[in-house]
Amino acid sequence: MDAFFAAVEQAAKPSLRGKPVVVGGLGNRGVVATASYEARVHGVHSAMATAHARRLCPNAAYLIPRFGVYRQISEIVMALLAEVSPLIEPLSLDEAFVDLEAGELAGDPRAVAVGLRSRIRAATGLTASVGLAGSKLLAKIASEQAKPDGLVVVRPGSERALLDPLPVRTLWGVGPATAEHLRKAGILTVAEIAQAGEAELVRLLGKAHGTSLHAMAAGLDNRPVVADRDVKSISVEDTFDSDLHDRAHVRYEIDRLADRCVQRLRGAGRSGRTVVVKVRRYDFSTLTRSETLRAPTDDLSVVRETARRLLEAVDTTGGVRLLGVGVAGLADFTQEDLFAQHAGAQEPGEEIVPELPAAPPPQPEQVHRWLPGQDVVHEEFGAGWVQGSGVGRVTVRFEVPSDTAPGRVRTFPVDDPALAHAEPLPLVPPGGQSPPATSPKSWSGGSSGPGPERGTSMS
Repeated sequence: MDAFFAAVEQAAKPSLRGKPVVVGGLGNRGVVATASYEARVHGVHSAMATAHARRLCPNAAYLIPRFGVYRQISEIVMALLAEVSPLIEPLSLDEAFVDLEAGELAGDPRAVAVGLRSRIRAATGLTASVGLAGSKLLAKIASEQAKPDGLVVVRPGSERALLDPLPVRTLWGVGPATAEHLRKAGILTVAEIAQAGEAELVRLLGKAHGTSLHAMAAGLDNRPVVADRDVKSISVEDTFDSDLHDRAHVRYEIDRLADRCVQRLRGAGRSGRTVVVKVRRYDFSTLTRSETLRAPTDDLSVVRETARRLLEAVDTTGGVRLLGVGVAGLADFTQEDLFAQHAGAQEPGEEIVPELPAAPPPQPEQVHRWLPGQDVVHEEFGAGWVQGSGVGRVTVRFEVPSDTAPGRVRTFPVDDPALAHAEPLPLVPPGGQSPPATSPKSWSGGSSGPGPERGTSMS
């Protein structure tokens, strides 16, 4: 999917179509998750600090992620992929490998890819790019070459024409350290990796890495598409705008993260044996502590109590900038073990009351309840979304995905009783039409037509 999170927000918010949109963390330590193509022309990209993105593109709309909406759209797309082949390997919410040989192809594979892109757009109002090739490596690279809204076909015999001019970082397994080793050896492109020879790469990088890299540079990748890749752990974490120094507040955040983690665990129908706590301190040192239980569990009280116990073993007096709670050793069942789960025995007739987290100290996010991008509803004006808030006021734009023009903007006191958080509206109402994926020509930066389709020439 093309700029997936940002594209969903543009489809859901008519006033943002054709405009720069950045989705991610909005605080001082926030990170960009996805930037629309209108924002990318200003140099904004994923994994960039949001503060830096604001300097590059100050006029973009900066929004919090709405993962529930993204998952709903992802399920629609994955269902369409399943119609093409039963063998699908998801990489993320917006990307997957599909083994076309496992499906019942009717005609040319290229026609299948064209039809798939068309059905995705009809079902979601969003665009997708497809790379069609004989291996996962080449298909992945081709899909990146196809963006946005395109199709690249790598026919047998044309693999080197695609790979040779690309930088070494394009290949899987080449991170900053490996790229630096290769640069010092004068190797900057994939063609130069192939020319260096396997023996030289083994000398530079070791046998396993050097052999693998040489094969990939030649376009060789025999890895199969693996369906139902098993998730090894489920975790959540938060980076705080300012370091946490109060121990009670740190404990509160651990309880809150444990609750979110268990919700995700139960949502996936899983349980786990190992509870993990992650703490990044003021000096960027990161510590993890874990404890393995006697049996898999999805019990909130067990996960919360274990996480608290692990936190006690970490010195947080200097300040905490990030906390995380995770569960590993996943299973598809729970085995109740009351002796392991409760430190004390229950007296006959005694009712066990779950301990509630203490109220945290007042924090900025509690005073400013409204975050940009949140869905809201007003008793008089209906559905809308938060554009921004501050100085005791919140600004809301009232519009819905089916609108063809931007909605009206109104400002309210942050404690206006008529304004409330709301569930997101679907991008495609039942029986309705998808909202336009791009803006009308009269709006700057937009285009009313579909993007180019590129074939074997990759022009």
